[in-house]
Amino acid sequence: MQANQKFSYELEFFEGQLTPKTAGLTAGFQAVCAFVNDQINNETLEALAKYNIRLIALRCAGFNNVDLENAKRLNITVLRVPAYSPHAVAEHAVALILTLSRKTHKAYNRVREANFSLDRLVGMNIYGKTVGVFGTGKIGQVFAGLMKGFGCEVIAYDPYPNKNLEEDGIKYVSSSELFRRSDILSLHCPLTPETYQIVNNTTLSLMKKGAMLINTSRGKLINTSDVITFLRNKQLGYLGIDVYAEEEKLFFRDLSERIIDDEIIMQLMTFPNVLITAHQAFLTQEALTEIALTTMENIHTFEKGLKSQNEVSVEYIH
Repeated sequence: MQANQKFSYELEFFEGQLTPKTAGLTAGFQAVCAFVNDQINNETLEALAKYNIRLIALRCAGFNNVDLENAKRLNITVLRVPAYSPHAVAEHAVALILTLSRKTHKAYNRVREANFSLDRLVGMNIYGKTVGVFGTGKIGQVFAGLMKGFGCEVIAYDPYPNKNLEEDGIKYVSSSELFRRSDILSLHCPLTPETYQIVNNTTLSLMKKGAMLINTSRGKLINTSDVITFLRNKQLGYLGIDVYAEEEKLFFRDLSERIIDDEIIMQLMTFPNVLITAHQAFLTQEALTEIALTTMENIHTFEKGLKSQNEVSVEYIH
């Protein structure tokens, strides 16, 4: 592993997820490197503490799958990779928008079957549309700039407005106004108690008929059952998601020869105006390199007993 050449840590890789049942595999190690779909709940943490694990090095920005209160109680430090490649995720959000708006995924499949018909491939221009950005951290900032480059009117909501974006002509509005005015609404915020299911019957009712919703952040920002209702009644025009509330049971696995028991995602897959990718927004060569380097640096910082700006704790979300 190239990122480890500087540090020469002894690494061992396991295919399965970290769960209470697999936590025993950590016996004899000093740290655990985890990802977004690992189950780092109290039961897992208790097992890790039993095996003297004192560091969880997340190779991702999100940390909502970690029981931070019990991690603190057990004296387990949690470090993350907060900004591995904002451009990778922002560009994937744009890719979802363009694919839905121009139906390129459908056209690709048709041409592969020698069907060159243009029937039902009428799309829409992105130029001139009002694009709402919910959350203007690093990824939201990049996304806003990209959509401004398409000639869109970009509006945003964030509890902490970014002066650089305001100077660039992007107007901050209330969350309710963002839902009301957006032709395309893209979510770029962390999952917190305040943002849990921020997209629900109430906020969806505010949206324009035929609007597009994009989520490349966290699946539980959306009440998926409510979204399905609004897709069925044709109030919501398009949905593009790279994340899903129950994705830990599905994503990063080949289930092509199995029966999928998740009825909600199976319903979503029946809609012609829904596009789902399996948490691949981060998956660029540049992002993977940065994730590996930052993760190694985090471990090194902890080993040296130094305080890291990448540490997440209970205080971080309160």
